[in-house]
Amino acid sequence: MPDMLVKLYELPSLEPVLTALRERNIEIRRAVAPEKHLIAGWVGEQFSPYWVSECEVAFAHQPVGCFIATQNGKCIGFACYDATRRGFFGPEGVADELRGAGVGKGLLLSCLHDMAAQGYGYAIIGSAGPVEFYRRCVGATPIEGSSPGIYRGMLRAPAPEN
Repeated sequence: MPDMLVKLYELPSLEPVLTALRERNIEIRRAVAPEKHLIAGWVGEQFSPYWVSECEVAFAHQPVGCFIATQNGKCIGFACYDATRRGFFGPEGVADELRGAGVGKGLLLSCLHDMAAQGYGYAIIGSAGPVEFYRRCVGATPIEGSSPGIYRGMLRAPAPEN
């Protein structure tokens, strides 16, 4: 999967996306430190231990570089930036039952708008899985020759034995 580049000075508006989500009782906001264990636990249950590590790094920043989506007091999605490298967006994940409902777009735009407000001109989406989603939502473009990029040589957990 390639990395992708996003122009933070040409982002779509965030407010209409957040308004549409609020109509379905979905809130997107910056996570706060006391929630770290809950969010990291949810990320571990839903996704991967690698993403837990990245999420924990995002919590170490001030301001926290992790945004969450909640519905009825429960975490339904998360997105981070400046976790693996400065200027990198990701990881991002949404509960299976809410994929395609705009939650991922809301999290993505929340993070990218925050990065722009902090002075970044561009963001890199590392090892972008859903390339078309990022292209459609924020005009991201693939970076040629970027796979495996910064993840080259990364330690991986051994596959479980049968």
